[in-house]
Amino acid sequence: MAVTIKSEKEIALMRESGRLLAIVHDELGKAIRPGMTTKDIDRLGEEIIRSFGCTPNFLNYNGYPASICVSVNDEVVHGIPSKKRHLDAGDIVSLDAGLIYKGYHSDAARTHAVGEISKEAQKLIDVTRECFFEGIKFAKAGNHLHDISNAIAAYAEKYGYGVVEELVGHGIGTHLHEEPEVPNFYQHTKGIRLKPGMTLAVEPMINMGTKDVEWMDDDWTVVTADGALSAHYENTILITEGEPEIFTMKR
Repeated sequence: MAVTIKSEKEIALMRESGRLLAIVHDELGKAIRPGMTTKDIDRLGEEIIRSFGCTPNFLNYNGYPASICVSVNDEVVHGIPSKKRHLDAGDIVSLDAGLIYKGYHSDAARTHAVGEISKEAQKLIDVTRECFFEGIKFAKAGNHLHDISNAIAAYAEKYGYGVVEELVGHGIGTHLHEEPEVPNFYQHTKGIRLKPGMTLAVEPMINMGTKDVEWMDDDWTVVTADGALSAHYENTILITEGEPEIFTMKR
């Protein structure tokens, strides 16, 4: 699949897809509390997505059995919601969600505190978010894709964090995953030149300890190899002639 350049009509549809997803994340963030199950989060997320007349794009994607990826503490991504998994005060929880609006996908992730958390955990959440914004400083037409990657990696490593290498961001549009891949770690090549109309999902996944990860027996849940905390922050963005437009932030 070649990298697609979106038309003005397509951009308008993706902008609305992103706007709606930002609302989903905002509502889920407000709802998180100790004692709720990860299935409660999934159920609420799907309910909100469908209330907009949209479809959850993760549900049944390559067999994934839920609408919201809910990953707790050392779970990096793709945690499967469960009625048996309760959130406890002091946990951190990463929510990765997406939806389809009139054929166009949006994708975004946030990591939240559950009640009061440690200063170290809050710092990890904050730095992971900042990694995204450091990266998209370079998400401009004329720059190269891996300028984004290298900026993310450099910022995370200033804090001694591990940058996950087995999972990457991606292009997005009429498919959830399109070309190009968007790494968060150092690259020795420039990557493609960025052009107006490209749409990307940029998503730093940052570990408090080692960069290494493992897959659980469910074949979905990715965890840190050393059991340390992990955080995830993602938005769908549009490349323009100037500053990138972030579709999936509440405006």
